[in-house]
Amino acid sequence: MLEQFLPSIVNSIPKDQGVKLVVIDNASTDDTQDYLKQFGSQLEVVTIPVNRGFTNGYKVGLEQIDAEIFCLLSSDVEISASWIEPVLKMFETDSNIGVIQPKIKSWHRKDEFEYAGAGGGYIDYQGYPFCRGRIFYDIEKDESQYDDPAEIFWASGACFFIRAELYKSSGGLDDDFYAHMEEIDLCWRIKNQGYKIMVCPSSEVFHVGGAVIAYGSSQKVFRNHRNNLIMLLKNLPADQVVGKIILRLFMDALAFVNMAMRGQIIAAFAIIKAHWSFFLSLKKWLDKRKEIQSHIVKHTTSGIYPKSIVYTYFVRGKRKFSELDWTPLNKG
Repeated sequence: MLEQFLPSIVNSIPKDQGVKLVVIDNASTDDTQDYLKQFGSQLEVVTIPVNRGFTNGYKVGLEQIDAEIFCLLSSDVEISASWIEPVLKMFETDSNIGVIQPKIKSWHRKDEFEYAGAGGGYIDYQGYPFCRGRIFYDIEKDESQYDDPAEIFWASGACFFIRAELYKSSGGLDDDFYAHMEEIDLCWRIKNQGYKIMVCPSSEVFHVGGAVIAYGSSQKVFRNHRNNLIMLLKNLPADQVVGKIILRLFMDALAFVNMAMRGQIIAAFAIIKAHWSFFLSLKKWLDKRKEIQSHIVKHTTSGIYPKSIVYTYFVRGKRKFSELDWTPLNKG
């Protein structure tokens, strides 16, 4: 991945804007260190002795980097020309913008959005994530339909920019997540502190996706289901947390039955494993919730779809983001 994508990243760094490139080597076991030497002073290297996951790589790495804005960029991303400048300009327009994601398209099919991020991330009121340009496994072609800058709910961990002080003050990526949904959890905390998460479509990158943990694998199923429960417990308002976690457990049971009926037995039982893992460490998650809730300015509703995206997609057959009805449900 580095050999394929790093040279163009090095060449894209603006020479007059104080931008520097840092490679976080998360305990590589190949010849990464030797390969990086050829770039000399064009980049810095932070070496982590033990690989404890995606989140820990950033946790340890970013502690050693001094900057005003961080760009977290995965090694399986191809950048386009002038991908940095539009984002920096957007930050300058509003000091209340905390995080910005570029438009993320598929490296394999460059006329389509990519699963992890697409044109910006959202969740529904049950905590299911989706994107402008991708709902579940239906991925739209990019026909400039989402080229307007917009406030979103979460930015993809494949590539996003964040104010460094805000990253630190918010607690950064939760190291207990290891991988998957850690960026949604971080963005939720930041939105609850009153900041905006934006998408900047004039900046464009191409993501390989599934290069480390394959989409649909039992490992991904486990982390998605467990981490989603942790995220809900940490961030929901007190009057919603119990009811929505119970509802989510019920929805997970339906997902288990669906996977089992399709013969995905190992993936199905990864859901059960996820539930066990969540409840066995419940005290830890409750302690985290207590700490996070003490810093909340206001529980956000911006970017949360007020209906069930599961029902909208599977029952009503709405496959595109542009088809969604954002009118709040009548609670009277």
